[in-house]
Amino acid sequence: MKANSSKAFRPVDHWKSAIMALPEGNFFELLRSVFGNIKTPFSKHKLLEDLFAFLSKKENRKTIAAFIGEQDHKVIAATALLNEPETSGLENFFAGEMTEAELHAVIINLEERLILYRFRDEKNMRLALNPVLDEVLAPLIADTSPLFRSYPKEDNAGTEATPPENCRSFYISDPRIMAALFTFIIEEEELFKAETATEAGGTKSSGTRSQGNIIPELRKKVLDGAKKTFPELDFELAVNNLIQMGLFQRADRLLVPNREKITEYSELSDSERQEYWAAGLFICFKESEKSTHNSHSDWDIFSFSWSRLRSIASSIHRFRSLLDPDRLYPELTLKRLWDLLEERTGGLANQWPSFLAVMEKTGLLEAKKISGKEETFWILPAGEPKEHSAGKPVIVMDTAFSFILYPEISFADALALSAFCSIKECAVNESTGTLISFELTSKSAVRGFDQEIDAKAMMELLNRLSENRLDPNLDWTLKEWEKRYTGVSLHQGIVLTLTEDNRYLAKAGPVSHLIGKTLAPGVYLLSTEERSTVVRALRKAGIDIVAQPPEEAGSAGSRRGGSFRNSFPHLYPSEAAEYGLANSFSGKDKETPVTKTTEEGAALKEKFREFLSKMKITKQERDELIARIERGLVLNETQLESTSVRYEKLEARGLDYTGKTAIAKQAIETGSLLEITWPGRDGEPNRTVGIPQALEKKEGESVLVLKASGNSENAARVLKIPLGKISLLRRIKQSIFGE
Repeated sequence: MKANSSKAFRPVDHWKSAIMALPEGNFFELLRSVFGNIKTPFSKHKLLEDLFAFLSKKENRKTIAAFIGEQDHKVIAATALLNEPETSGLENFFAGEMTEAELHAVIINLEERLILYRFRDEKNMRLALNPVLDEVLAPLIADTSPLFRSYPKEDNAGTEATPPENCRSFYISDPRIMAALFTFIIEEEELFKAETATEAGGTKSSGTRSQGNIIPELRKKVLDGAKKTFPELDFELAVNNLIQMGLFQRADRLLVPNREKITEYSELSDSERQEYWAAGLFICFKESEKSTHNSHSDWDIFSFSWSRLRSIASSIHRFRSLLDPDRLYPELTLKRLWDLLEERTGGLANQWPSFLAVMEKTGLLEAKKISGKEETFWILPAGEPKEHSAGKPVIVMDTAFSFILYPEISFADALALSAFCSIKECAVNESTGTLISFELTSKSAVRGFDQEIDAKAMMELLNRLSENRLDPNLDWTLKEWEKRYTGVSLHQGIVLTLTEDNRYLAKAGPVSHLIGKTLAPGVYLLSTEERSTVVRALRKAGIDIVAQPPEEAGSAGSRRGGSFRNSFPHLYPSEAAEYGLANSFSGKDKETPVTKTTEEGAALKEKFREFLSKMKITKQERDELIARIERGLVLNETQLESTSVRYEKLEARGLDYTGKTAIAKQAIETGSLLEITWPGRDGEPNRTVGIPQALEKKEGESVLVLKASGNSENAARVLKIPLGKISLLRRIKQSIFGE
């Protein structure tokens, strides 16, 4: 991944202003750490220019680059990627990788080395990168791969899939099974149990699912039939999601397919359908949680937001577009990618656990285990299925009126068959494979006729899919059923009647496209259910008086569903550069800028230590200068000679009781954070970070009272730990910028 380094730096004057705004004591402490003793008289502006010149020297920049380690690289890259974050933003980003104390130590060290600085905006203190060092930092900013760890798939050929805890299917990838599910639902004339008096009043719906009151209660007969036909499918959840996505609409105790939406859904790619399905499922899960936690929720599963569904599906699509199918990702990497996307796009903030669960359950991400590693890794599943070859049948007739569906059938064709066919057999067997067969009956054909699919269209579809290998009797039988169907008919919707002298309007542009069916001379069934649409069309055609008698009781003129344009638009990933997340996971792993300078930095530090060994100074001065070398504060030998050394003990270990006491007292006095490590009951090390409150005496022993903070397991607790039991006590320095 690459970030845009050109936007990572503020003007140099902004950095200068931040340094000049330091408290006077902190300002001179910083300058003395670079130049040693400062001669008087002095000018702060002149000293700042000297600092700028020092950092601008080529040899000093080279040394600064050589001392940048992996942790430094991560914090530098994250600071640019998060666009000048607050420290809390970095803490959230690195949660699970660095403790608060570890991160704080890295930040303070980078400030001491003049790589990071802080400034206050209108509300908060923020971190920024020193623009004077742009040439040094730009390569680190451009390479964010250390922030998003991943592993080549080919290097981990021994990975094993980890199935979800619940093995029941949450997404139907086989179009034949999806078509069978649609057919099963359509053919059930009573899918739901009758509503109780309370439910009929709209107060509350009963529900069978543990997640909450999501859908009306399904009839036991339906559930038993579904379990037998689809043994591996969570049928209730699938029905719920079909309603959520608008593919079906509830009409009393049954569901009615929304053919317009089903057609739009069929036109998507397989991965897009899967992403929309996952989006609907995500909404189902979140709303069920809402219903479970709020028994008085008035949320209605049947009145959903198309924009919400599309927004979530788009987020899922963008997220997956950032991943390389040839790489394995730990969860930490995926969560960081998700958080960054959601920070910029919004909509699903703080929903990572639910999001990951849905991605796994719908097969959009697969969990893997790598030998030798305890954590779970994730990978994109195999790509789009291969299209069936032209000239080969995708259905084969096994009787005159039934046929078997081949796996190569397209999603759209399988669902088209479900409109006028019934399920004959649906068998899923690991050893023999999946067998789905449909049959044509008079009842299923009538269902197709009701949706204005005539016998000719049915035969054309069956001929195309079977490569014209149909029984001749099938055509004759379908036409006979159609003839009987047209003998007696019921219609529902808006009917337009025109007198003989007004029938020319049926051919007029504004009106003609609204006519769905001519019922009789001058009697037309319209394709819209909105009277206002018809009135406007007639007025455009020059009619200023339109009769609109009141609707009869029981009219379906207000059926739910409405008309939506582009309910399932194709999903396109936004340009990754727009989010500062250009994908660079593909290809072979390469060395980062840090790995190239590690040896050089170690050699420089050894050189400085050798120079220091020849100097005649006290032990305390030597210890302090060695500590500065290790922290990367010394860039040349001149700094060792002229440095004004002020010894500062930051940590004490083991039996250094005096040192631990002194550090604890100093931290209490200054309010500094302490990092402490002590053995647990079984000998395992405990570690926490907090602010010391006091040193108490108990039975002759000093006890440290610490209020834990941060994201440790002891957070917000007050701990009392004897100094003698503490194996490491470290004072965490405060920022010179006052935070």
